[in-house]
Amino acid sequence: MTTNTNRRTGGQLLVDALAHHGADLAFCVPGESYLAALDALHDRPDIRLITCRQEGGVTMMADAYAKLTGKPGIAFVTRGPGATNATPGLHIAHQDSSPVILFIGQVARDQTEREAFQELDYRRFLSQVTKWTGELQDAGRATEFVSHAFHTAAGGRPGPVAISLPEDMLRDHAEGALGTPFHAPDYAPVREDITRFEAMVAAAERPVIIVGGGRWSEETGRKLSKFAEANDIPLMTSFRCQDYVDNRGPAYAGCAGIAPDPELVERIRTADLVIVVGARMGEMTSGRYSYLAIPRPVQRLVHVHPDPEEIGRVYQADLGLVATPAGFAGAIGNIVVRKDRGVAKAAHRRFLEFTTPVPMSGDVQMADIVNWMSENLPEDTIYANGGGNCTVWLHRFMRYKRYRTQLAPTSGSMGYGVPSAVAAKLVHPDRHVISFSGDGCFMMNGQEFATAAQYDLPIVFLVINNAMYGTIRMHQERDYTGREIATVLKNPNFADLARAYGCHGAVVEKTEDFRPALETALQQNGPSIIEVRIDPDVLSPTVTISGLQSKG
Repeated sequence: MTTNTNRRTGGQLLVDALAHHGADLAFCVPGESYLAALDALHDRPDIRLITCRQEGGVTMMADAYAKLTGKPGIAFVTRGPGATNATPGLHIAHQDSSPVILFIGQVARDQTEREAFQELDYRRFLSQVTKWTGELQDAGRATEFVSHAFHTAAGGRPGPVAISLPEDMLRDHAEGALGTPFHAPDYAPVREDITRFEAMVAAAERPVIIVGGGRWSEETGRKLSKFAEANDIPLMTSFRCQDYVDNRGPAYAGCAGIAPDPELVERIRTADLVIVVGARMGEMTSGRYSYLAIPRPVQRLVHVHPDPEEIGRVYQADLGLVATPAGFAGAIGNIVVRKDRGVAKAAHRRFLEFTTPVPMSGDVQMADIVNWMSENLPEDTIYANGGGNCTVWLHRFMRYKRYRTQLAPTSGSMGYGVPSAVAAKLVHPDRHVISFSGDGCFMMNGQEFATAAQYDLPIVFLVINNAMYGTIRMHQERDYTGREIATVLKNPNFADLARAYGCHGAVVEKTEDFRPALETALQQNGPSIIEVRIDPDVLSPTVTISGLQSKG
């Protein structure tokens, strides 16, 4: 064990510990409340610090970094409004099981409990969106707190943690031992449970597998796919986890998420064994908790999850296995107990049918655009999106081929597509990055386009513009037909917005114009915006305003 000690400021000890545990990239909006930590980062060129334009963008970038690398994403914000602005990214990281560590500047220790300028008690304020929130009162414990943060954020079910940093503490001098770099071990089920699992699979007539959650890797996805293929079991992904397995695999049946294939839903409902690996089977993946009965599903249920508190929380499993996806996949790799009756292959053929483009009204065919990108851009292209109806085109018609080519918040948060794309390009500068946002979604964190411009990041930002909050309009027309309110948007010319930053911008109003526009954008040395103007009547691949109004 490393036991080196050195007497340094709290800020220096903190930053040294970050580097020791493998941090190489951090995101911030600077603030006077943590100047000593910023000054310490000045002396650590091995940790690249990215200056963002709003704290929500900071934590969303940290979340995207965590998704892409499997390591905790590092974020710094100032006290009070800086911390409150950062909470959307924490909520995303919480629901997406992403390890994120947020450092928050805090008022000096002799000013607490007076409602000092921008003072908040972060242990109370952030308790529902973090696994742990602490306040570092003693500079001598800085290395301990950082170690605790890494292990907590990445261990078990990953998630966000936060540490508040009193500004006077960061200037104190102290010593601190670094210890050993953090490691989040995988863990597998015991042999007796694997034997039970094998017997359940062998006895099942209509099994399905649903994968999702945190702590995955490309290798884990390959192993689960191989198991599904060998045992003729349709393999599905949970909401916005479509890239966990190669969608071209012969057992891949599609995604159980928003607007799923009805045939896929029927496979889940009529299954006699549902094997859930890593996913919580939350509202979006379970059809608003309708696919499995609560608390005791009709189907036999195997629930594999790294957090023992998740097993039985909603659904009572016939076999609950506390294991990481990697640990479970490694333990079942040699199990082959079912004959190939062509069930998985038939489910995959249906997936291919469902993801074949369908026409929509207007001069722009979004399904064709997404299909063209899926078939022609490199397999490792990263697609980043936020919330909103426009994402349904991406989720339905994109066939993901590599792990972590989909950056999408399972929380459904608007505004994620812009900052996550920035993080993706910083992590993978050699890969294409496409940000996919509706006009409403883009404007919620569009200021981070400035971050992309500042760092000359050649990202293509697609803005699908129908001049409205389309998801809300859809629900309005469905529940309160003809009574639109608060959903119409007046937008800038998004191509001109890009040009205002000295970047490339283009407008697409016909399907055939998209390909040359994208090819031009991909040749730029900095970020680009392609504004895709679609028929405002079209809300999704299968829903239009006029159609909803005709139903009355």
